[in-house]
Amino acid sequence: MVGLIAQLHEDIQVVQERDPAARNGALEILLTTPGLHAQWAYRVAHALVVRRVPLAPRLISHYARFLTGIEIHPGATIGRRFFIDHGMGVVIGETTEIGDDVSLYQGVTLGGTGKERGKRHPTLGNGVTGGLGAKVLGAVLIGDGARIGGGAVVLRDVPPQATAVGVPAHATMRIRAEDEPDPSRRLPPLVDPAEEEIVTLQRQVAALTARLTALEERERSPAPVPLAQRRNGRALPANETIQTTSDCR
Repeated sequence: MVGLIAQLHEDIQVVQERDPAARNGALEILLTTPGLHAQWAYRVAHALVVRRVPLAPRLISHYARFLTGIEIHPGATIGRRFFIDHGMGVVIGETTEIGDDVSLYQGVTLGGTGKERGKRHPTLGNGVTGGLGAKVLGAVLIGDGARIGGGAVVLRDVPPQATAVGVPAHATMRIRAEDEPDPSRRLPPLVDPAEEEIVTLQRQVAALTARLTALEERERSPAPVPLAQRRNGRALPANETIQTTSDCR
């Protein structure tokens, strides 16, 4: 009983720390946070799965999805201080493994890529953040402290302390623990290597276009007349030469 109360207190404290909208105390969090309700239902269902109780775990997760809009398969493994914010549409598959201090936002899917059996869902390390609408598909590994950008579709492993964006997602930057920004401030813009390559290619194309234009203009312009074939400031015809006389006397 003491352990259960401590667990509930820790869950409420996590919401207070990570949700800036939770300003009116523990009672409001307890009654109006669907992420907590889905989590508690999952814990009951998972405990029944561990004890090999049939049917009941799936019924619990089914009704929890009906009430909260969050689907967590009772077979998933979830660590401590798990947080779901604005959780409508969150889906967590059966063989998903989630570490401690993980945060997921609306529409995150931790799913599979087919009908294969065995380990077919992602593994999230400690401190991972899944952004709005992110999809992590297959038995991929998301390293500790990694961030999945909003709308990203992750099909391959993400290194620790990296941020993955895009479709399909690719790692864009690494964050060292000592450089972690103040959570109360906006994060700096991401350094996207794909975008940098595109910008570099655009600059090269612009430089080549300028050189090509200069060559075409040079070819269209008339060739300069040699000085020897000019007389009184005008060019001589091709068949006319300058007559010169010399006094040999």
